[in-house]
Amino acid sequence: MKKTGILNQNISEVIASIGHYHKLVICDAGFPIPPHVKRIDLSLVPGLPAFMDVLRTVLIELCIEEVIIAEETEQQSPHRLEEMKSVLLGVNPSFVPHTEFKELSKSAIACIRSGEVTPYSNIILVSGVNY
Repeated sequence: MKKTGILNQNISEVIASIGHYHKLVICDAGFPIPPHVKRIDLSLVPGLPAFMDVLRTVLIELCIEEVIIAEETEQQSPHRLEEMKSVLLGVNPSFVPHTEFKELSKSAIACIRSGEVTPYSNIILVSGVNY
């Protein structure tokens, strides 16, 4: 059994295999995950697990160099946007319309679905390198 880090086998496997510039989506319970993208569904009941808990946990292990967020987040869920920015460790997000965000998700390695029900609680993490 693993002693530290992410215990979820599917998430751990995706992070270990992700390459430079690959995309990983963390999304809310209502996000339309493209059928061909690996789906890691963590949702239990509305609100669990929380989007921010999943994001914080993934950021412990994943090196990121770019972040993409839907423009609508600022208007619909400004508090969520501020929470996301607070954990991004100096990476400034890019903003795209939600329709474009959904298109970009089609090229993701995986989508991790939280139980979050706060609108626009979605983020695309673009992997970097740690050297």
